[in-house]
Amino acid sequence: MYQVLLYYCYTPLENPEQFREEHHRLCLELDLRGRIIVAAEGLNGTVSGTRESCARYMAAVKADPRFAALEFKVDDVAAHTFQKLHVRVKPEIVHSSLRHVRPHEKTGQHLSPEEFKALKDRDDVVVVDVRSDYEYNLGRFKNAVTLDIENFRDFPERVERLKEFKDKKILTYCTGGVKCEKASAYLLEQGFENVYQLHGGIIKYGIEAGGEDFDGQCYVFDNRVAVDVNRVNPTVISRCQHCQQPSNRLINCANPHCNAHLPLCEACGEQLQGACSEACAAHPDKRAYDGTGSYPKLSNHYNPAQGLASYAKS
Repeated sequence: MYQVLLYYCYTPLENPEQFREEHHRLCLELDLRGRIIVAAEGLNGTVSGTRESCARYMAAVKADPRFAALEFKVDDVAAHTFQKLHVRVKPEIVHSSLRHVRPHEKTGQHLSPEEFKALKDRDDVVVVDVRSDYEYNLGRFKNAVTLDIENFRDFPERVERLKEFKDKKILTYCTGGVKCEKASAYLLEQGFENVYQLHGGIIKYGIEAGGEDFDGQCYVFDNRVAVDVNRVNPTVISRCQHCQQPSNRLINCANPHCNAHLPLCEACGEQLQGACSEACAAHPDKRAYDGTGSYPKLSNHYNPAQGLASYAKS
């Protein structure tokens, strides 16, 4: 049995480069795979591994006092959900245009899943989804306000749309919580007073509160693509790009020059051979469709230590 770990922690790291190397070696030792981002502002990652390896990894991370507040979201899976291991240093642990924001110093008030559930439907509350459009189109909380953003870095440009809710409690949410830390901190900076965030995000809400009133599925950044969250009153809200029938089956367009990530039902997938439109289906560079709509990079001869070696040369 394998597990997937989703986690983040905003905490100052004095030497991200050194930490990255040490952390990469730890992951190699445990045969973990996934994507981990290290920055001066903290750590953010999703990894998969055996139960034993994940337990050892969580213990090692939590043993570092800098990550005492870090919480892991854990999900059981049948096998690795990543093909490779990437541990990289970047300017931020989540790409945004809010590098000046320091969530470890000031951010919105954290709500447990049960607290969020109790507040979300009140008249003096507005629930705000801070994720990208392809994520909330697949699944979102009932009556949530969405901001029509293609990437989280667009969030500051959309805050003006929330000004009408300044007299209400604003409850932000995202997949695992990492985006909400910066989004809620920025809202406080912009003069919003009653700002909250769903601690642990949609994933933790599904684990601890049954996912009630989360419509559709939750987009995740591993080979699963999407996961079920709601065990209480589940529904499907996304629709096939081609026929508009309800479908939560996500594909990448087979035209590599398009590569759009969108819902396409099985019947339309076969009809268009994995393309999102007739034009993309006719494109001369269209990739062969195997029924999955997924085109992972080939990992032939993958050496898990190659990231360590290539990083040392850079």
